[in-house]
Amino acid sequence: MKNLEIIGFKRANLGKKESKDLRAEAMVPCVLYGGKEQVHFHAPMIMFRDLLYSPEVAQVTLNIEGDEYKAVVQASQFHPVNEMLLHVDFLELNENKEVKMDIPVRFVGVSPGVLAGGKLVTKLRKLKVKALPANLPDFVEVNISDLELGRSVKVSKIEPKNYTILTNPSSPVATVTIPRALKQAANEGK
Repeated sequence: MKNLEIIGFKRANLGKKESKDLRAEAMVPCVLYGGKEQVHFHAPMIMFRDLLYSPEVAQVTLNIEGDEYKAVVQASQFHPVNEMLLHVDFLELNENKEVKMDIPVRFVGVSPGVLAGGKLVTKLRKLKVKALPANLPDFVEVNISDLELGRSVKVSKIEPKNYTILTNPSSPVATVTIPRALKQAANEGK
C-alpha cells in the first residue's frame, strides 16, 4: 500500500461560502472522522492528484498544522459538470479497529477460454473488504487459470488472506465471453 502525505490547515468557518472561497483558492475542504473528534481542514488541490486519480489504495499521513494522523480516503465529491474536486472525507486509522475499503482486483494466470479465442470481460474492478489497517491488501488476487469459454469466476472462489470480502459471494468478477465468430463456427459444424 502506498503512503502519501497531505499537509492541511484547520478551518475556522464551516459554511458554504467559506467552502466556495477555499475552492476558488485551489483548496479542498476536508473532514477527518474516526478519531476522538472530527477535524475540519483544507488542503491544496494539487496534493490529491496521486491519491484520487489512481486505482491503487493509499494510506495517507495527514499533517494538519503539526498534528499527524494516519488515514484513508472514505469518500470524495466531484462537481458533476467540470469535475472539480469539491470535498474529501478521511477515516482515521486505528491499528486495532477494522476498516472497510474498496480494493482493486488483479487477475493472475492464463485463461484457457481466452487462449481458445474468448474475451475476458471484467465485471467487478474492485471488491469491498474488511480488515485491520495492517492487513489491508494492495489488491485482491483472482486466479483465472481454469476459466473456460462462457464461464465466470465468482467472488466465492477467492481465498482472502487476513481480510474478509464483503462483496456478494455470488457476484461474477470476470467472464470469458464466446465471440460471434466462434459461435457461428460451432453452429456450422453441427
